[in-house]
Amino acid sequence: MEETKEKVVEETTAVKKFNKKKLLVILAIVFAVIVVIYIGMSVFFMSHFYFRTTLNGNSVSGYSANKIHDNWKEDINNYSLKIVESDGTESELLGADIDLTLQWDDTIANMISKQNGFEWPIKLFKPDNLTSEAIVTFDEDKLDTVIDGFSFMDESKQKMPVDATVSEYDEENGFTLVESVPGTAINEPILKKAVETALYGLADTYQITEGNGYLAPKVTNDNEKLLFAIETMNKYIDSVIEYEVGSETETLDVSTFADWISINDKQKIEIDEEKVAEFIDEMEAKYNTFGKTKSLATSYGTTINVGNCHYGWQIDPELEAEAIVNDIKGGEKVTRDFNYKYTAASHSGNDYGNSYVEINLTAQHLFLYKDGNLVTESDFVSGNVSNGNATPTGVFGVTYTEKDATLRGDNYATPVSFWMPFNGNVGMHDATWRSSFGGSTYKRSGSHGCINLPYSAAQTIFNTVSAGYPVFVYELAGTETQKGIDQDAAAAVDAAIAAIGEVTEASGAAIAGARAAYDALSDSQKGYVAKYQQLLDSEAAFGAIMATMAPPQ
Repeated sequence: MEETKEKVVEETTAVKKFNKKKLLVILAIVFAVIVVIYIGMSVFFMSHFYFRTTLNGNSVSGYSANKIHDNWKEDINNYSLKIVESDGTESELLGADIDLTLQWDDTIANMISKQNGFEWPIKLFKPDNLTSEAIVTFDEDKLDTVIDGFSFMDESKQKMPVDATVSEYDEENGFTLVESVPGTAINEPILKKAVETALYGLADTYQITEGNGYLAPKVTNDNEKLLFAIETMNKYIDSVIEYEVGSETETLDVSTFADWISINDKQKIEIDEEKVAEFIDEMEAKYNTFGKTKSLATSYGTTINVGNCHYGWQIDPELEAEAIVNDIKGGEKVTRDFNYKYTAASHSGNDYGNSYVEINLTAQHLFLYKDGNLVTESDFVSGNVSNGNATPTGVFGVTYTEKDATLRGDNYATPVSFWMPFNGNVGMHDATWRSSFGGSTYKRSGSHGCINLPYSAAQTIFNTVSAGYPVFVYELAGTETQKGIDQDAAAAVDAAIAAIGEVTEASGAAIAGARAAYDALSDSQKGYVAKYQQLLDSEAAFGAIMATMAPPQ
C-alpha cells in the first residue's frame, strides 16, 4: 500500500510540473505576440497618425501623409462649405470663389515624423487635435467679400443677445434670474476666423453658434456674481424698518424699497440714492418742524405765531440715508426713530412741550417755564435798536451753558457769571453793570444784541435750562410797560434839550419848546429826564444874554 501511495504522489507532482511548464510557455507566447504587436504598431505610427487624431477638425486616424494628400486633393476640386445659422438657414461658400487650392509640402510628413511611435498606447486615452494652416491656401480678400455678401451679415436683420439679469420683485418668488437670450448679431472677427479654420480642414459644414460666430451675452445664466447678487437681494427683502415717531409709526419694507434695488453692469447691487432721498423728503415734509412757524400762548393771554424758527425736529438726510441702506442690507427688522440734525422736546402737540423761555421784546420782560410751571420772570435789556443791534425775534434752542465766561466783540471783553447763548453770539447773561432793567432802555442804551438780566434772574435761568431748551423771542404790540412809555416821553424831552445846543440870542424858541415839553410830562416821566439840569443851565444862559441886550432904564 505504501508503494502505491508513493507512486500516486510522484505522478501528481509530475502532472503539476507539466502544467506549470505549459502555463509558462503560453504566457511567453502571449507576451511575444504583444511585443510583436506593440513593435509593429510602433513602426506603423512612425509613418501614420495616431488613432483618435484630428487635423484641422477632420479625423486622420491611421492616415499617412500620402493618403491625406490624395483624399484632400480629390475633395478640394469641388469643395464647398455650408455655413448654417441658428435657425437652420444655410449659405454656401464655394472654394472656387475664393481661389481655394491645395498647398502641399512636407508639413504633414513632418508632423507625423515628430510622433514617437512607441507612445501610441497612450494616445488611445489622450487624443491629438492638430492644426495647420499650411495645407490649403485661398484669397483672403475674396473670402471677406463672399462672407460680407451673406444675408446673416446684414446688420438690419441681426438681433443682439440679451444678458442674463434679475427680475423685478415678486411677492411670491422674490427676485429671480431672468435668463439670457441668444441673438443673431455676428461677431465678425470670430466668424471669419472660424470660417478660415473650417477651410483649412476642408470641413463640410460650419455651424454658427453662440461665442463661435454669434455675439454671446456678456452675462450668462451661470454668472457667479449675478447669482450671488440675486441671492443677496433676496436676503434684503426681509428687512423692515419700523419708525416710532412719538405716538405715530412709519413702516419701510420691501413693498416700498423693492424698486430701489438693482444690479449694475458689474453685477454688484446698488440701492438707488435718489429714491432713498425721495422717501426721506416725504418723511421730512411730514415730521420736520424745524423752520416752521410756531404758535405760542403767551403769558399775556394772547396766542401768537412766531416765525424765524430755528428750533424743532429736522431729519438729517445724510445720516438717515446711510442708516436706511445699512438696515436694508441687514436683512432684519429694526425699530427706531429717524436720525435727526436737530431735535425738540416732543413729537406730540407743539414740539417745544411746556418748558421754555418766553422773551417779550416789547415789554422787555422774560418768563421761564419748567414743566408748565412758572419758575421765574424778570425785566431785561435787549439789543440797542438805535445802533442796529436789535435782538432778532424767532424760536431758538439754548446752544450751551457756560459758567464764568468772557463775552468778546470788536471793542469789548466782558466777563459774565452765567452765559446762555441761543442764536449765534446772542444769548442770555447777567449784567451786573446795569442798575436798571426793563422799560425802553434798549431803544437808546441796549446791549450788542444779548438779553441783559439781573444777576439773580440769570442764575435761576442758568440752573434750570440746558442745551436745546426752547427760547421764544417776540414782539407784541400793546404790552408796552408804563415805565417804557414814561422813558420814551422823557427821551423825547432829552432830545429837545440836546437840540438847544450852544445858547445864543436865537435859542429862545428851542429853549421854550423844551421847557413846554418838560412841563407837559407827568411826575413819573419827569423822573426819567436825564438832561433837566442842562435845560436849567440853558434857560439861565439865555436870560443872561437877554439881560445884556435890554435898553438902559
